[in-house]
Amino acid sequence: MPKESVSSVAPALQARTTLVLFDLDGTLVDTAEDLAAAVNQCRIRRRLAPTPPQDLRPWTSHGARGLIRQAFGIGPGDAGYEELRAEFLDHYEQALCVHSRLYQGVQQTLAAIEASQRRWGVVTNKPARFTGPLLRALGLESRAACVVSGDTAARPKPDPAPILRALQECATPAGECIYVGDDPRDIEAGRAAGVRTVVAAYGYLGGADDVAAWGADLVIGRPEELLAWLE
Repeated sequence: MPKESVSSVAPALQARTTLVLFDLDGTLVDTAEDLAAAVNQCRIRRRLAPTPPQDLRPWTSHGARGLIRQAFGIGPGDAGYEELRAEFLDHYEQALCVHSRLYQGVQQTLAAIEASQRRWGVVTNKPARFTGPLLRALGLESRAACVVSGDTAARPKPDPAPILRALQECATPAGECIYVGDDPRDIEAGRAAGVRTVVAAYGYLGGADDVAAWGADLVIGRPEELLAWLE
């Protein structure tokens, strides 16, 4: 549930909105299966049994660091981590849009935003070497008003720098922007940037995630629910 009642949230989101920014993985696109395949390529190379994709899905929004920790039990600073991370990213780059797909309702939501003369963009921690090819494969890159990747700004989310970069590129005041994401870092970054925030609860959230504690303005269970607050 959102942190406030529907009646008190509605005016905040219905304030003049000219730009809607989205996180990528777990918000616009379900990339979990392709990322899990890359992880399991690394495991197979080490003669380890593949990790069930459903066990990796909740970690997808945590990127390479979270997926590697879940599948191999190591993280930054541990022996072999950087080599494993580079191998994982290489596997992913070679097959990053085999099974990835837009979440149901995303295409209609983006079309409705465009039809209302608003713009939309992407702000993700995914490196640019993956963001661009994935968006092109899904037919989204040319439609986005801006695309800010994890290595575009000086610092990634939860720092507000990527969202501030998007606002600058789109020449849009923070008060006219909404940011939608599926991870606490998204909401933290959005609030720090001064934009209104929405949790995409249809993404990779696990049962232990308490989205009410994230401090977002709204929680949506389907992409198209966002449209009610833009009318």
